[in-house]
Amino acid sequence: MCGRFALTATPNELLELFGLLKVEDFPARFNVAPTQPILVIIASERREPGSNLPERNALLVRWGFMPGWVKDPRSFPLLINARAETAVDKAAFRAAMRHRRILVPASGFYEWRRPPKGTRGSSQAYWVRPRRGRLIAFAGLMETWSPADGSEIDTATILTTGANEALSHIHNRMPVVIQPEDFSRWLDCRTQEPRDVADLLSPAPADYFEAIPVSDKVNSVANTGPEIQEEVAAEPAPTEKGSGADINAQMSLF
Repeated sequence: MCGRFALTATPNELLELFGLLKVEDFPARFNVAPTQPILVIIASERREPGSNLPERNALLVRWGFMPGWVKDPRSFPLLINARAETAVDKAAFRAAMRHRRILVPASGFYEWRRPPKGTRGSSQAYWVRPRRGRLIAFAGLMETWSPADGSEIDTATILTTGANEALSHIHNRMPVVIQPEDFSRWLDCRTQEPRDVADLLSPAPADYFEAIPVSDKVNSVANTGPEIQEEVAAEPAPTEKGSGADINAQMSLF
């Protein structure tokens, strides 16, 4: 899954990678958490006169998807992630998979290796970043929810897939990464149906990310500075109670 991520790129880096005409200035964010505003990239219906750039816009939405048919958000779970393998079949995501696919810019994400039942050990947080240090884009979905007062709230979720072999020892899920050459196809909801972009919903190559052990400072949303990405000595891998046998390679978190 993806429950925290970071976006520390500059506005100019976003302009260059996503082919945007403009983007508002924003501060570096080292600990983006659910329910907070996140920056997303959407396909635009209009092209600026004389521009040869792709038709894309950037906007802020709430991280936590809310289907339009929900009446009471207090009785509905916070959908920060959606399984890429089944999203098109789920009532909550079906319409968005067809009509409202988005990109979520990120510099990397955080994941936790948690000891399963029957083992000894502590949770270990990791800062997972692209090895080449570049800005990346997660596949996402967007929905506009209207409460009873008639206002509108744009909401989003990040699609996840099975973890690749390099990250599976930490967690069994990871965000779907869309490569720059596939941005247009993923965002094109007019001619590209979900079945046409299903091939994009696969794990990133094993050598794409590196996982850096970090402290539990990232656990608190109050910690928002670059120090949460500082490398620490990793906690020992979980072992079976009473045996001391290392079962890290066999554990299943879900």
